[in-house]
Amino acid sequence: MDTMYYDHGTAAERWERARQFFDAKEYATAARILAPLADEVPEQVAPRLLLARAYYHSAQLRRAEAELRTVIERDPVEQYARLLLGRTLERQGRDAEAAPHLRMAAALSGDFAEA
Repeated sequence: MDTMYYDHGTAAERWERARQFFDAKEYATAARILAPLADEVPEQVAPRLLLARAYYHSAQLRRAEAELRTVIERDPVEQYARLLLGRTLERQGRDAEAAPHLRMAAALSGDFAEA
């Protein structure tokens, strides 16, 4: 596989290429493009969040977890990152760790449990 193709172009072009692979359910390839892009623009949450999603969908759960924790560290009220971190932890059988993130995601989305 020629990695030059994946690395070629501006950040915007690589972002678009990664989105195309993600949309085509080629999650591992999307992750290969997104990993360096996320490091290149660490101030932007979107590339890292899409990278985490690509890892999640390609069953690279430890990597997804690490990226999601980085997103939450930078943006503690990122609702989708909380939800996906909770789901990632659940898929690893870590339900107790998942619960607070899932509750926070529900609260951030306005989905409060009825008393």
